[in-house]
Amino acid sequence: MEQITWVWNYMKGRRAVFMGGLILSVVTAAMRVINPMLGQRIIDDVIMAQNTAPLIPLLIAMMAVQLARLLLYYLMIIMMEIASTDVMTRIRRDMYETVQWQDFKFLGRFPTGNLMTRMTQDLDRLRHTVAWVSYQFIGAIALFTATFVFYMLINWRLALCLVAVTPFILFISHRFKLRLRPRFALLRQKLTDLGTAVTENIGGNRVVKAFAREEHEKDKMEKHNADFRDISCENALIVAKYQPFLETVSQLLMVIMLVAGGFFLIKGWMTPGEYMAFSSLTWALSMPMWMLGPLLADLERYTASGEMIREVIEAPKGIGDISGAVELTEKPKGKLEFRDIKLSINGAVILEDINFTAEAGTTTGILGSTGAGKTSLVNLLTRFYEPDWGAVLLDGEDIRRYTLSSLRKNIGLAMQDVFLFSDSVKGNISYGKPDMNDESIRARAQDADADSFISMMSGGYDTLVGERGVGISGGQRQRIALARALSVQPSVLVLDDTTSAVDSETEQYIQQRLDRLDFPCTKIIIAQRISSFRKADMILVMDKGRIIERGTHSELLAAKGFYHHIWTLQYNAGLDAMGGE
Repeated sequence: MEQITWVWNYMKGRRAVFMGGLILSVVTAAMRVINPMLGQRIIDDVIMAQNTAPLIPLLIAMMAVQLARLLLYYLMIIMMEIASTDVMTRIRRDMYETVQWQDFKFLGRFPTGNLMTRMTQDLDRLRHTVAWVSYQFIGAIALFTATFVFYMLINWRLALCLVAVTPFILFISHRFKLRLRPRFALLRQKLTDLGTAVTENIGGNRVVKAFAREEHEKDKMEKHNADFRDISCENALIVAKYQPFLETVSQLLMVIMLVAGGFFLIKGWMTPGEYMAFSSLTWALSMPMWMLGPLLADLERYTASGEMIREVIEAPKGIGDISGAVELTEKPKGKLEFRDIKLSINGAVILEDINFTAEAGTTTGILGSTGAGKTSLVNLLTRFYEPDWGAVLLDGEDIRRYTLSSLRKNIGLAMQDVFLFSDSVKGNISYGKPDMNDESIRARAQDADADSFISMMSGGYDTLVGERGVGISGGQRQRIALARALSVQPSVLVLDDTTSAVDSETEQYIQQRLDRLDFPCTKIIIAQRISSFRKADMILVMDKGRIIERGTHSELLAAKGFYHHIWTLQYNAGLDAMGGE
């Protein structure tokens, strides 16, 4: 009932169409008893009475009923398809919006393959239920009811004999449903695991090939595939176990009809026309009973898929705008302050006691070993995560006071793990500012030292690049990503190992261009190479989620601490560190 209410809420605006379709399914099902009624009159009033006068009108009536039922059935199918497609479109839209506005913790719970399965196969099952199973179920009940009423009007004794098997069918169907529900939930989970494995394998295809792990991935895929097959077969065996019972009990109706109906006919308790009407409608009682098995199986599939879809849509909302959040209508100056920051993810402390200030227009470098918390630190700036304690301030105001969209529009982010859309180079660079003209796009590409290789491509800036930048090198992807970050002319520019895949000469050129940008911005540069931020106004050294050293390049070298150690490793301990400035 809860699932039905949930889908019903999504039918707003299409409820009349859906209900109209269900009403037509009832009407078309009930109309099935009309021709047997007319057939009864042909037997009793025409053949037995040897009176041909009513024959033509009765035949015309039968043809008219059949034609009307056909037209109504066609209209019903159209209405159900319109309603179901519209509902699925709305649910898919809400699922997509939910994913778009969720935080990183949500995406950690639901892998890509998991979400794709929910947004495709689960939604298709739901649409199938709304468009087909619903009217089949309602139609079966209407057909059974109409037939039973017709039987009662003709001969109530024989009608009761025929429906005597109904309790047995309901009992078998109830047991069938109880067995199937957990099985379909398990089958749905195996399908999700299979989809996740396939998606990860396709996304990580380069890594698989690089490590020659094709056989391993094949075996892993085969395991998931076999698990899905085994559960599917087990479910099929359950269906195969109960379905014959349903069919056998429903076929008893024919036996009852022959025995009891023949007895009543011999006794003169019913006419030959009534017997023919009963016989011709026996299937109308048996078919709904026989259909209970497949319909219940479909409903259980719907229940499992509906729960998976609702788990996404009804997931607690991630980081969003707080009450009273305001738009950043003017470009911020870019002064940043991290005040008493503490961050933990899944119970593990990632950042602790983070305090520093970056004045507007300055450059801050961040150095640290892998897992030191560097990327998590800048993720707080864009509110991909929220701190457990403390606050991040922009121009003296807590960034939570601003709407997410207006905050992020003023922050340019270029990460080491670059994602490029399946679009042109021009489209990727102007992604954050679609109204950019070609001249501005080229200018930002020059700032990122990307113009030279883009111009050599077959289509120049109109060259299409594949998903994740397939077809161009890692350094080229990073430079396009940097141009994309610069295109929005942000107040704060965050470079997270953005130049890790470029050579030293290119890195030096990019640094020079960044120093001469035609718009003011505060820069935060995360890098493993000290050369990337050597001239920064302040350098932070992080370890295990804390800032262990801070100062300028000269000050940190003079302190002879961790920074000095990294410097000597990168520039060969034989050089005089201070003299190497």
